[in-house]
Amino acid sequence: MESMLHLHLRSQQLVTNARGYIAWQVNTLEKAVPAEKTAILICDMWDNHWSRAAVERENAFVGRLNEVVKAARAKGALVVHAPSETVDFYADHPARRRMSSLPVIAPPPDLPHEDPPLPVDDANGGSDTCEPEWYQAWTRQHPAIEIHDEDAISDQGKEIYSLLQTRGLAQVLIMGVHTGMCILHRSFGIKQMVKWGVPIALVRDLTDALYSPARSPYVSHDEGTQLIVGYIEKFWCPTLGSEDLL
Repeated sequence: MESMLHLHLRSQQLVTNARGYIAWQVNTLEKAVPAEKTAILICDMWDNHWSRAAVERENAFVGRLNEVVKAARAKGALVVHAPSETVDFYADHPARRRMSSLPVIAPPPDLPHEDPPLPVDDANGGSDTCEPEWYQAWTRQHPAIEIHDEDAISDQGKEIYSLLQTRGLAQVLIMGVHTGMCILHRSFGIKQMVKWGVPIALVRDLTDALYSPARSPYVSHDEGTQLIVGYIEKFWCPTLGSEDLL
């Protein structure tokens, strides 16, 4: 019997309410998708980061992320590990070698899509702790996240697109860091997947933003993260809670 994932996909749309005011309305769509047609995409959950705050926040939810990934894998979902700039660490891993044998399937031309600015100013890199200048601190994916031989490892959007098409996958669920940066902008991130017409959704409680309260709109770090999640729901793709995968 086919195992199903029952997703509660949250999005937001502009409406005119009963009083005639323009407002954002939150909508939730219930969607059942076969687990075997679903990819879990783990974005940039590195072993280290130049920002101490980023490391602490990632460590706070990496255990939950691994449990969610294990549950989805057990139901039949494909797990794709995408620790950008560290894939060479896994050159001999079966999950990485598998990608080299994939047939190349060229993605379609990008669909046009509105791209409003983020609701937060992250121009300084986004850390809310005092740090040295940026440097590449990461060498691999966080070791608390299990990688199985039947998984896949890639940080290239076109490679991941070929994998999705070859496997006939119909839904991508992305989690990891950072929400306003890599999650949106990587070659395998939300914006590119949407432009290729790939159904994607963000697991909103298994992500974190790089945002400092010292920058506009001058709210707490958690509020800044939620503003970016809301931006994604309004302009790019729906979100869901990780409980849907457990």
